[in-house]
Amino acid sequence: MWTVIYIAPTAKIAERIQKRLTEEGFLVQVRPINLTKPQYEILVPSGEVREVQEVLGSILHL
Repeated sequence: MWTVIYIAPTAKIAERIQKRLTEEGFLVQVRPINLTKPQYEILVPSGEVREVQEVLGSILHL
């Protein structure tokens, strides 16, 4: 089962997050969603959420 861990505001940011998490060894999916403007869900396997959140925190603060 996959869990959304972040909603990126642009495709460029979604791709950057996906690349960094993949480099850290995580499985990552990016799924476009269209609400009032295009956004992108970042999904990871449910069993990896805690570990991914720690890494995601460092990615987002760069």
